Amino acid sequence: MILYKLTIGYILDLLFGDPYWLYHPIRVIGKIISVGEKLLRKLFPKTDRGELAAGGVLAVVTVGLSFFISFFILKVCARIHPVLAFVVETFWIYQILAGKCLQTEAMKVYRALDENNLPKARRMISYLVGRDTKKLDSSEVIKATVETVAENTTDGVIAPILFIAIGGAPLGFAYKAVNTLDSMVGYKNDKYRMFGRISARLDDVVNFIPARISGLLMVVGAALCGYDGRGAFKIFARDRKKHLSPNSAQTESACAGALGICLGGTHDYFGKPVEKPTIGDEQCAIAPVHIKDACLLMSITSVLAVFLLNMVRFALVIIKW
Repeated sequence: MILYKLTIGYILDLLFGDPYWLYHPIRVIGKIISVGEKLLRKLFPKTDRGELAAGGVLAVVTVGLSFFISFFILKVCARIHPVLAFVVETFWIYQILAGKCLQTEAMKVYRALDENNLPKARRMISYLVGRDTKKLDSSEVIKATVETVAENTTDGVIAPILFIAIGGAPLGFAYKAVNTLDSMVGYKNDKYRMFGRISARLDDVVNFIPARISGLLMVVGAALCGYDGRGAFKIFARDRKKHLSPNSAQTESACAGALGICLGGTHDYFGKPVEKPTIGDEQCAIAPVHIKDACLLMSITSVLAVFLLNMVRFALVIIKW
C-alpha cells in the first residue's frame, strides 16, 4: 500500500511541486530546531562537552518528534476512516519530496543567465547554496547550480523515496528532520563545531546508502537520456570519494562524467576559502544548458528509483502468488 501512496505523491510533486502559499511541514521542523537550540544552549554548559551533549539532545528530540507526531496523526486518521489516512499520508509524501521545487529554483538561475543578468543569477543561486555568491562569475554560478542539483538528487528525492518506501511518511519526516538539522546546525565553524557535530554525522550515516544508490541510478539515467553513460560510470568510479562529505560526490561525480564537465574546487564559505578536490574531466566548457541537463538527470534518476521499487514489489507479489 505504501508504494501506491509513494507513486501518487511522487507524480504530484513531479507535476506541481511545493505550493508557495501552503505552510510546509519542514518549516515546523525548522522551528523546532531553532527554538530547541536556544533552549538547550541555555540549559547545557558552554563547554565542548556541554555543546556536544546539547546538540545530541536536539538531534534526538527533533527526529523523534518528527516521526512520532506524524505517526500518531496517521493513527488517528485511520481510526476515523482508512481513506482519510491514505489521503493525508499521500499528501505528506508529496510535500516531503522536493524534486520539482529544486528544478524550479535551478531553472530560475538558468533563465537569469540566459538573460545575461549575472547579478540576478548570483542572487538566485544564493538561495540554494551556503557559499559566498557575490563575486561568482557566470561559469562559477553554473557550476554551483549543477553541483547543488546533483547533490540534492540524493537529499531531496532519492533518500526520501527510499525511507518512505521503508517506513512511510513518518520515516520520511524523520529523514527530513536529519537533513534539516544538518542544513541548520551541521557546520564546522566556531558556533556549530561541537553543537552540530552529531547532526552532521547523523546526516552522513543516513545518506550513506541512498547516496550510492543515487549515483548508480544516475549513471544508468545518463545512458538512457543519451548522455555519456560510460563517462558517468568512469568518473563515478574514480571521483565518488573526492569530497569533504562522504556522500556528496556520489551523484556529483556521475553528473560530471555524464556531462563531460569539471565540478568542485575551492569555494568561499562564511568569508573563508574551503579547498575541495575537482571532480570530473573538463571535456567541454561549462554552459547554462548544463543546468537543464543536471535537472533532467535528477528527474530520470528519481523516475528510475520509483519504477524499480514498484518492480520489486510486483516481483514479490508474483513470487508470493
